[in-house]
Amino acid sequence: MRITSLHTYPVKGCHRLDHDEAVVEPWGLAADRRWMIVDPDGVGITQRETPALTQLTARPRPGGLHLSAPGRPDIDVPEPADGSKIQVRIFRNKPPVPARLADTTWVSAFLGRDARLVWQADPTTRAVAGAAQPDDRVNLADGYPVLLANTASLDAVNDWLVEGGDDPVPMHRFRPNLVLTGAPAWAEDDWIGHRLRIGDLTFRVAEACARCRVTTIDQETGETGRQPLHVLGRHRRIGDGLLFAVNLIPDLTAGQTGLVRVGDQVTVASESALGES
Repeated sequence: MRITSLHTYPVKGCHRLDHDEAVVEPWGLAADRRWMIVDPDGVGITQRETPALTQLTARPRPGGLHLSAPGRPDIDVPEPADGSKIQVRIFRNKPPVPARLADTTWVSAFLGRDARLVWQADPTTRAVAGAAQPDDRVNLADGYPVLLANTASLDAVNDWLVEGGDDPVPMHRFRPNLVLTGAPAWAEDDWIGHRLRIGDLTFRVAEACARCRVTTIDQETGETGRQPLHVLGRHRRIGDGLLFAVNLIPDLTAGQTGLVRVGDQVTVASESALGES
């Protein structure tokens, strides 16, 4: 098994960036989802209700971020190291997370609504919930630092779609960080609770990822349909979720980093990885 592509999303919900290699930090890939657009109540604005975010491209630069979108002038936003401290929520029902206020005017004009861009200045402040160790931390992702998807599982989904008369969908509908090839379809289900070695790093496989309506949004155009969520509901409804891809936690502590590259070999450890001290 090998890594076939790497992706980050510097602003939560924005268009992906593709990479040949990426630095791994304890809370996710470097520069991945350290920024988020929030509403006046400090709640994250996502593609779920605002598909226009697919048109936002965010490129990290030293000390800040470069933003571009159709019909808007480009803008460079500095990291607001001395910006106002505010409490934000990934979702309305999630615990608050400290952040610093950056731009408001540009993102409000882009989205056509009152919005604020915030920056996660300190990624060590947000703990990973669920099947995690006490020191695990996460960026502004929904719940876990890294999402891994399997190309063979996508092939299975697309077979179901074509059988039902629908068009296949590309992998970026599922917004993974790491994509691997060389494993059978749904092999990742059996990796939960174990470790993956990717290149020189190890990751704990925490749990499968329950999918939402973002998978129905064309990541290039922002147009919304019903697939692949409908077909996942028929074939991949497991418990309360429609499952595709798995959530990973890097085996790193604060101050440690590593590197993953396209082409890195992936192996599965046999021993249990979760719940260790």
